[in-house]
Amino acid sequence: MDEKDIQLRRRENEEKATADRARILGLPYLDTREFENEVLLVPDLISVEQMHQDFVIPLQKGGGEEHFQFMVTSQTPRSLMDKMTQDYTNEGEKVDFFLISGSAYKVFMLRYDPPKEVHYDDIKIAGEGDSETIASVSQTLATVSTEKVFDFLIDQADKLGASDIHIENMRDKIRIRMRVDGILHPVADIDRDRYRIFMGELSSRANVSMASNDPQSGHMQKDIERDGASHLLNIRVETIPTLYGQDAVLRLFNFDESLLNLDLLGLSDEERAEINEVISHPRGLVLMVGPTGSGKSTTLYSMLNALNTTDRKIITLEDPIEYGITGISQIPINTNAGGSFAEGLRSVLRLDPDVVMVGEIRDADTAKTAIQASITGHLVLSSFHANSTAAAFSRMIDLIGVNPIFASSIRLIMAQRLVRKLAPSKKERSATEAEAKYIREALADVSPEKMAGVDLEDIRLFDPVATEKDPFGYAGRTVIMEQLIVSEDIQKFIRGDVADINTNEIEKAAKHDGMLTLEQKGVLAALRGETTLEEVSRVI
Repeated sequence: MDEKDIQLRRRENEEKATADRARILGLPYLDTREFENEVLLVPDLISVEQMHQDFVIPLQKGGGEEHFQFMVTSQTPRSLMDKMTQDYTNEGEKVDFFLISGSAYKVFMLRYDPPKEVHYDDIKIAGEGDSETIASVSQTLATVSTEKVFDFLIDQADKLGASDIHIENMRDKIRIRMRVDGILHPVADIDRDRYRIFMGELSSRANVSMASNDPQSGHMQKDIERDGASHLLNIRVETIPTLYGQDAVLRLFNFDESLLNLDLLGLSDEERAEINEVISHPRGLVLMVGPTGSGKSTTLYSMLNALNTTDRKIITLEDPIEYGITGISQIPINTNAGGSFAEGLRSVLRLDPDVVMVGEIRDADTAKTAIQASITGHLVLSSFHANSTAAAFSRMIDLIGVNPIFASSIRLIMAQRLVRKLAPSKKERSATEAEAKYIREALADVSPEKMAGVDLEDIRLFDPVATEKDPFGYAGRTVIMEQLIVSEDIQKFIRGDVADINTNEIEKAAKHDGMLTLEQKGVLAALRGETTLEEVSRVI
C-alpha cells in the first residue's frame, strides 16, 4: 500500500468517526470530500481570527429567506453555537450547523487563510575578507524556518551554479561553503545549535546515520522550480566524522539530458572530429583521465548520449549512478559493500552490449577485463585517475605490466580540466616580459596551423573585471582537453618495444604526432581571451 492509499484510508476512518460523533451531538453530519476544494468561499461573514479560535467556518450566506449555514467541529464551543442561533433567530434569519471532520476543517482553513509565502534574500558569495556579506547571509539563514533551511540552501546553491555545498563543524560554529566554478567560497557561519537540524534532515533524506563513526555515502533528489520551468537535481551526499561532529559535502548534479551534448563542451572542430572518429568504430578502449571535479563524467555521458541510438545496446556500470539517461541500461556497483567493476563487467558482457561504460578502472582485474572486452567487439569507455594522457599510459603499464593486447585495444586517451571563463567585462592588456617568455617557451613546438593566428611578437592577455552580475570577473567554466590518439609510435611503449617507458618520453612522442598538452591548450585559451594565465596555472 502506497502513501496515498494510507492517507485515503485514514481520512475514511476519520469521516466515519465524525459521523458517529454527529449522532451523539445531535448535529447533521456533512462529508465535504466531494466539494471541499471547489465550493465557493463566503468571505467577510466572520473573521479569519474567529474561524481559527472557535473552529467555525461559513458554508452559505443568506439565500431566498436569509438562510445561513456554518460548518463546525467537535472542538467548536457549544455556547458559541447557542449564541449564534439566538442572534440570527432574533433578526428573523435562520441558521444551521453541520459537523465536519478535523481534516475537512484544515482543508477549508487553508483556502480561507493560505500560508503566506516567505521570500528570503538570495545568498551572495563573499569576496576575500568580505565579512559583512558572510554576516548578512548568516543572519538570513538564522531566520529561515527549521523545515525549510535545507531546501533553501540547495535551491540557492543551484541558483548560484554551485557544484557542491560543504557543511563543516568548527569548535564554535558551523561553516557553510559553496564551490562555484571550481573555487570554494565561504557563504555563512551558523550557530552550532542548528547542527542537529542539518544532520537530521540529511539523515532522513539521504539515508545516512547521524550516529555513525564511519564515512558514509548517500543520495537524494530535489525538483527545482525556477522561472516557470523545473529541473531535477541529483545530490550525492558524503559524510565523515570529525572532531566536532559529522561534516557533510553535498555534490549537486543538474540532471538535464539535453545538456549532455558534445556540442556544448566547447570543443574545437579538430577535437570533436577525433572523438567522432574513435567512437564511430565498433570496438576499442577510450579512457578519460583527470582529477575529481574535472568534468570527466559529463564528457563521458555526452559521448554515451551521442552513441545512444536505437540500434545500439549500451550498458553502464557506475558507483554511484550520477545521471539517469533514457535508453541506456545503467547498473549500480556498490564497491563499499563488496561490489566489483570487474565482476560486473564480466556479467554484462553476456548481455551482448555494443557499448559499455565502466565508471572507473581502479585495479588490474578491471583493467584487464575492460581490455579483453574492447578487443572482442565492444566499445568500452571508462575513467582513470592520472594527471595527463601520458601519465595514464605509464600508470596503466604499472598496473597491468607490458601488455601487447593493451596496445591493440586502446584507441584514445583524453585528459581534461575545467577553467573559469572570463566574463564579457574582461580588460585587455599587454603581456609582461615574464609572461611573454613563459608563453613562447610553452608554445615553442606548436605548429603554426595549430596556433590559430596567435601573434607571439605582440602578446595580448586579458584580466577579469568584477561587476555586480559577475562579482569575480568570471562566468562559468570551459573545458581544456588533451587528446592522445594511439599511433604506431605510442604502441611501441605499450608493447615494450621501447626500453625507457616513462611519462616524458610518451608525451614527447605524442607531441611529435601533433598532440597539444593541457598546458599548451590552456595557454592558447588565455591568448584567445577565454580565461587567464593565473587560472591556467591554478588548474593545470
